Amino acid sequence: MITLDSLTNTTRPKKKIQRVGRGPGSGRGKTSCRGNKGDKSRSGYKCRHGKEGGQLPLYRKLPCRGFTNGLFRLEVCAINLDQIEKLYSNGETVNLETLQEKGYASRRVNGGLKILSNGTLTKKVTIEANSFSKEAIVKLDKLAISYTKID
Repeated sequence: MITLDSLTNTTRPKKKIQRVGRGPGSGRGKTSCRGNKGDKSRSGYKCRHGKEGGQLPLYRKLPCRGFTNGLFRLEVCAINLDQIEKLYSNGETVNLETLQEKGYASRRVNGGLKILSNGTLTKKVTIEANSFSKEAIVKLDKLAISYTKID
């Protein structure tokens, strides 16, 4: 049987934090490990990363190399079947324009619309999208829902 007196502490002991500026007897008194004079010894000092006084900073000495795909990345508006079920009613057309009207898609989507397969779709809607996932195509074929791929 477990009683309060038989319990043992299994956690690690708390590490003692050295407090600075608590007098000469603490070993961390007077300047509180900040050294003498200068900006760094003052309160309110903030270190600006990359700043090296008057010296040219390292990040400016190093050459600019490499390639970033950020300029050419295509942003895609992806929507699942269960989200289409919530947003649309029978007979409506699902495309980027109607999604923008409903406030789901942002105005700038250069990669187009992609239909994903999560959830189920019971409503009879027509879907116009730039791309479909493989599972979404299988589900749409099974449910006999008309869809067209636009470029």
